[in-house]
Amino acid sequence: MLNLSYEYKLKPTAEQAQEIERVITVCRKVWNYALRERKDWINSRKCAVNACSISKEYIIPLDAAYPNYFQQSKSLTEAKEQIPELKTVDIK
Repeated sequence: MLNLSYEYKLKPTAEQAQEIERVITVCRKVWNYALRERKDWINSRKCAVNACSISKEYIIPLDAAYPNYFQQSKSLTEAKEQIPELKTVDIK
């Protein structure tokens, strides 16, 4: 079996490079926010209630559901209505 692969080198203009950086920055912020939501939820359930320090531990209500993909997608859709910067990037 023979596999062919092609390699292309992009040579964006200064405006295109700036737009690519802006899109990547918005996507990175959305990703990091969603990841922090999940990590905070997990960290809030790591220790027993009588052993945790209030000043050093995350405090999230016990009845709060795990922030899964579907919940975070819904909150991203709602955030797009409030934050105009998110509308300019096609985040899925």
